[in-house]
Amino acid sequence: MLSYTERMNRSPIWAVHEGGSFFEGRSAVNRALTQITKRLDELGIPYAVAGGMAVFQHGLRRFTEDVDLLVRKEDLPTIHERLEGRGYLPKFKGSKNLRDTQAGVAVEFLVAGEYPGDGKPKPVAFPDPLEVAIEMGGVKYLRLPSLIELKIASGSTVPDRVKDIADVQQLVGILLLPRDFQDQLDPSVREQYDRIWLTMNPERRFLRILELDEIVPHLQLMLRDGVELEESSPRRLVTTDPVVAARYDLHDEREFM
Repeated sequence: MLSYTERMNRSPIWAVHEGGSFFEGRSAVNRALTQITKRLDELGIPYAVAGGMAVFQHGLRRFTEDVDLLVRKEDLPTIHERLEGRGYLPKFKGSKNLRDTQAGVAVEFLVAGEYPGDGKPKPVAFPDPLEVAIEMGGVKYLRLPSLIELKIASGSTVPDRVKDIADVQQLVGILLLPRDFQDQLDPSVREQYDRIWLTMNPERRFLRILELDEIVPHLQLMLRDGVELEESSPRRLVTTDPVVAARYDLHDEREFM
């Protein structure tokens, strides 16, 4: 049976169909995620979904073709013992990873204590899933700070993992993460996060254009939070803080041009 990736590469029509189904939560990858997490829950094995599926769940809607799971090293033998031949097979003899034989989707295991990116020792290691998992929709995912620091650590050490840095950039932009979000990250990746944040937040202005003599509810709260009232024509409310802009429904200045 062809793997999921092989089918995607060989059939453009099938790939388009699966891509659409993925965003609706009905693709082979979605089914594989539901099935493997259900089996791990039944076995009482701690896990946290990582990789593209975690990125998607946290708000970045991009396609992924496999399932990445953070697990503990001591649980890998049980996973293989209980799942091999029961809907799963190793990708090759001796592989720690599995393939869902029904969906044809790869299930990749990230092992707590090992290192992201090039696999070499570094300040950031894959954590114990028990310490970093958050349940969302009945499935346990990496919490956002852990996901971001792992992606920065990976993307900063392996040239061909630039998509990890791109994921962080887009999450910063989509979620309007504040600059001090870095305080929740391992110190070793804070400088890189700050560079990413500055890249995504150049001196942007966010506006709300006011109608003539419009009365603005909560104006004092807005002014207290740093929003400025420009007495131009027309009058407008202005801030450069994306978090404040989202709070008060101010929009990127470029949208008004």
